[in-house]
Amino acid sequence: MTQLILEQALNGLQFGLMLFLLAAGLTLVFGIMDMINLAHGSLYMVGAYLAAAVTQASGSFMVGIGTAMLATALLGALLEVSLLRRLYARDHLAQVLATFALILIANEVVRMIWGAQPMLLNAPDALSGPVSIGGFFYPAYRLLLIGVGVLVAGLLYLLVSHTRLGMWVRAGASNREMTEALGVNVRLLFTAVFAVGAALCALAGAMLGPLLAVQVGMGESILILAFVVIVIGGIGSIRGALVGSLLVGLVDTLGRAALPSLLREVLSPEVASSLGPALASILIYVLMAAILFWRPEGLFPARG
Repeated sequence: MTQLILEQALNGLQFGLMLFLLAAGLTLVFGIMDMINLAHGSLYMVGAYLAAAVTQASGSFMVGIGTAMLATALLGALLEVSLLRRLYARDHLAQVLATFALILIANEVVRMIWGAQPMLLNAPDALSGPVSIGGFFYPAYRLLLIGVGVLVAGLLYLLVSHTRLGMWVRAGASNREMTEALGVNVRLLFTAVFAVGAALCALAGAMLGPLLAVQVGMGESILILAFVVIVIGGIGSIRGALVGSLLVGLVDTLGRAALPSLLREVLSPEVASSLGPALASILIYVLMAAILFWRPEGLFPARG
């Protein structure tokens, strides 16, 4: 039982850290640019497809990830310059409608290029087996995901909180006009922030590709979780995105593993088997409602 709990806790940590890669870019765009970008999940999908295609062509998983991040960052920058920049001054309804249209366009473009069938993206052979952690065996690839998530979280924290670029970003979010008057090119800065967010989407898609299906529409379901994360953590806060991602990952994973077993103690196996997954799927939304009741601005609001 202890090993099962430890395994599911590590799975939740891994899922939460990968969710952070998606939520970090989303919270930066939402919190800094005041831009609701529903197409953020489509960048995650495009990154996964690019990683799968390049990995199959080159035979190198690392080349696939690097190419996907670079290409998706360029795509994100182009998208910001050509379309999204025109939506900053619009209300949120216009942003939602425009970016929802981008979801539909992206799905059809991906379907035309790679087809409707899921693509195969395999983890490196060297990471395909388990490793021993004090007598407990855990998949090596999932440990790599945890390490990558921790590394990216640390780098983002240093970038936003302890560099001149991060200072410009925070200043541009607080008072764009004053920041521009001080000589900072806020327009170029926002494009760079969007490109970084797109690259993080591609990294998440590429890293999760061997675990989840690389298929059309894969970005929509995980985008909902990303919005839950930034609402829980606080819009515009990297620290909030990290804490929110870990909470969502752990609650979702442990809930799906533990609830059916707990319900079998008081209900019949048939009812527990059907009711457990249903209740587990709503746990994160119950968590979000509870946190919003306690702290409507989120756990770590950017301007708190």
